[in-house]
Amino acid sequence: MLMVSFVAVFLVFAFTFNYSENIFSLLTIPLKSELKLDFTKPYIHAKEKAPISLVFLAPGEAFWMHLKVSFIASFVLSLPIIFHQLWRFVSPGLLSREKKYVLPFVFSATALFTAGAAFCFLIILPFAMTFLLGYQTKNMVPMISVGSYVDFCLKFILAFGAIFELPLLMIFLTRFGIITPRKLSKNRKYAVLAAFVVGAVLTPTPDAFNQALMAVPIIILYEVGILLSLIMQKKTVKNSNKNGENV
Repeated sequence: MLMVSFVAVFLVFAFTFNYSENIFSLLTIPLKSELKLDFTKPYIHAKEKAPISLVFLAPGEAFWMHLKVSFIASFVLSLPIIFHQLWRFVSPGLLSREKKYVLPFVFSATALFTAGAAFCFLIILPFAMTFLLGYQTKNMVPMISVGSYVDFCLKFILAFGAIFELPLLMIFLTRFGIITPRKLSKNRKYAVLAAFVVGAVLTPTPDAFNQALMAVPIIILYEVGILLSLIMQKKTVKNSNKNGENV
């Protein structure tokens, strides 16, 4: 499983590295847009701004930047193969009728990760850069190294992509009997608390409103996971009863 995934990422990397500059140009979009949120209409204020030039402080920093963005791009593009290999790893524990859901699993897992990454790139990163760069004064001007900027962006993008896999993870844990929808519902208050803790950790601002910007999607994903887990449990019980009757 690991070997196939590694080969897939490596082969795609050979392609994405040729377009690393284009990928990096896309990654600088949050530096070119200003996004602010408040409690007055239209609530979201967005506008373009003069981009900030990035610098590299070490001879090899620009080269490593090209490698990083190319590798992450190859990883994202290889997700269908990676998720397919993950399915093959867990499929021995599934019933024969459940193994046919490989395509829905691969599609949904890839779509959820992509949705999380897009949410971060289009909403979270522009807002974060607007807030953090807003601390500049006449005595302090931003001079951001390309390495620190790329690391900052990729960390958030990968984190949100992983967070959006929560409903799928909950379904699998329910299927293998590790958790139940009842326990998930009972522990909802702890999940809400955990969502705001994660939001506080990832949000670059201290106020509750902007923490909620991150926490609310996590809570919604948790509720979706409970619903899907309940459907999974009922379907499993129904199939078990049906097989019992046939016997």
